[in-house]
Amino acid sequence: MKTLWFDPAGAAAPDALPDVRPETMPIDVVDTFDQIVVGGGITGLTAGLLLARAGQSVAVLEARHMGAAATGHTTGKLSLLQGTRLSSIASRHGHAAVQDYVEANREGQAWLRHYLEHRGSPAEERAALTFAATASGAKSVEKEFEACRAHGIPVEHVDCPELPFDVRTAIRLDGQAQIDPMVVLRALADDLRAHGGHFYEGVRVQGLRHGSPNVLSTDAGDVRADSVIIATGQPFLDRGGFFARMHPQRSYAAAFTVDGDIPREMYLGSDNPSVSLRTVSRPDYDRELLLVGGFGHEVGRTKSERQHVMDMLHWTEKNFPTARMVARWSAQDYTTIDELPYVGPILPGVDSVQVATGFAKWGLTNGVAAALAMTGRILGSEPAWSRTLRPWRTTEITRPGSLISAVSANAQVAGYMAAGYLSLLKPTDSAPKEGDGNVGRSGVTPEGVCTVAGQTRSVAPLCTHLYGVLRWNDAEQSWDCPLHGSRFSHTGEVLEGPATRKLPSHND
Repeated sequence: MKTLWFDPAGAAAPDALPDVRPETMPIDVVDTFDQIVVGGGITGLTAGLLLARAGQSVAVLEARHMGAAATGHTTGKLSLLQGTRLSSIASRHGHAAVQDYVEANREGQAWLRHYLEHRGSPAEERAALTFAATASGAKSVEKEFEACRAHGIPVEHVDCPELPFDVRTAIRLDGQAQIDPMVVLRALADDLRAHGGHFYEGVRVQGLRHGSPNVLSTDAGDVRADSVIIATGQPFLDRGGFFARMHPQRSYAAAFTVDGDIPREMYLGSDNPSVSLRTVSRPDYDRELLLVGGFGHEVGRTKSERQHVMDMLHWTEKNFPTARMVARWSAQDYTTIDELPYVGPILPGVDSVQVATGFAKWGLTNGVAAALAMTGRILGSEPAWSRTLRPWRTTEITRPGSLISAVSANAQVAGYMAAGYLSLLKPTDSAPKEGDGNVGRSGVTPEGVCTVAGQTRSVAPLCTHLYGVLRWNDAEQSWDCPLHGSRFSHTGEVLEGPATRKLPSHND
């Protein structure tokens, strides 16, 4: 299962873009920088480029490879109409805070569109629509309409003649855009290096000692920097307790060939499950592909991830009978307990270490906005709207909805922790069928066993973050933590934080 954006025949192919290769210089040859950015996605590479342009010595460190996490698995929409995000934020915050969120996304969108035009790879302009096929979804659309109009987003009620199913209501915002995210990342990495910055892939940061300078411990040695930006989805540092203040979610996507016409605009449903639609062009196909996404759930908290994928495929087959799948993938996103992203100092008074997270599936506009805010703070030009997004805000405890969300989230963590350890009382199935896995005990030792590509493997099924018992993800063949969203490959390698250490293997 591989994201369409990594397709070597696509617009991000090596012969279509600048040559961006991992730097091979040992990191300890140059171990001190003005700025270090952790994370090779849209937020990290944009921040790195902005700092390098300002004459700072910069290193961007990525644990796996460029676009390995959310950016490389996005649906690629640049929109100020974001499903029902604005009404969700408005339910927890006052008018001024919601307006700041709108301005942040407006500025992030404008910066990225201008950058792509300057690079000669302009975004494809499309209208964005939020629609509902159910009565409950229709109520959500109306709330979003009111929130958008109240904050200067000129949405309109429309019909949806392109869609092959009945729609109760829909709102539309013209002049939005869709992109190939890997085109963006490769361009950012190329420009970063052209301005003297460094981009190291395959370097995992495992810890940080705050000071002057800050010292980051990595699996390639220690590096030092005056300031650090952490743009890793879920911050890998426990300080700040971000893992306890967010909801990690996985969602699914697939690309299809379809005989006949497909919807041309960008659609997002307000129903449950939510469905996302857009078009994608690829050189290997004469016609545009249909990209279908959604059908999400909280990480590690569903009986079968495979069933969510099947639900998506069945929905597509029902509504587009000639659809034939050509790619399928998934993504992980984070929503904060009070709905606004966290962008700024990791702790009050610790201005030299900043974090950016909680974009709630809208990381292309929010991620660029976060980069503008954090680099602006470093360079003395912080946008006025960014103060609303700082991670330490009273609304988390003064707004009843946010407080209830926090209490509920952490009560669920306690429940999953207890249930997980109870699951270790039973013996493991030592020979699960292909693609399956299970946890239990081997004698008195906790054991997770899975079979992938004909090989049965055993790992210690305890998350290396806070030792929650992992669950087998039968759609992606991974070990997922239901506590805070860490994920590991079937061999135990870290896929998603906050964990930074791989699982011990019983096969070694």
